[in-house]
Amino acid sequence: PAGAPAPTAAPGASPNAAQQQQQGTPATVLDTQDYESLLGRSVRSAGGDELGRVIDIIIDKDGHPRAAIIDFGGFLGVGTRKIAVDWRALRFTPDGNKERKLSVALSRNQVRVSPEYKAGEPIVVLGPASPAAPVPEGEQATSAAQPAGP
Repeated sequence: PAGAPAPTAAPGASPNAAQQQQQGTPATVLDTQDYESLLGRSVRSAGGDELGRVIDIIIDKDGHPRAAIIDFGGFLGVGTRKIAVDWRALRFTPDGNKERKLSVALSRNQVRVSPEYKAGEPIVVLGPASPAAPVPEGEQATSAAQPAGP
């Protein structure tokens, strides 16, 4: 309307905040072909057995994924246990549909007998030995061919 005052920044807002608001916030648009959600995704064993669903991702202090927490076993949420699986043990393979299958290079029995993950306690992570872990004499490291994480 004629005679209306020009819009101004909110009281107490810095000139930089008003300028940033006018320029917009940097953003990236991801096509649905460029991403997949992991939370709630079904996980299968190396033999094809359904193990459970991903319920959390554990990251290290640098923000790199270290383990997936899988809600394992049970029926309709009763009797389930949370198991930490090394991120490097996960395999993402196409299944012919839009989503890829998520599997772990472990058997159902290996996961079944593993210690339960409990938040706030030391974590036992199933999967390849850490590249920094010492290798017992006479054994070869199965992860020696894999480069160490950044």
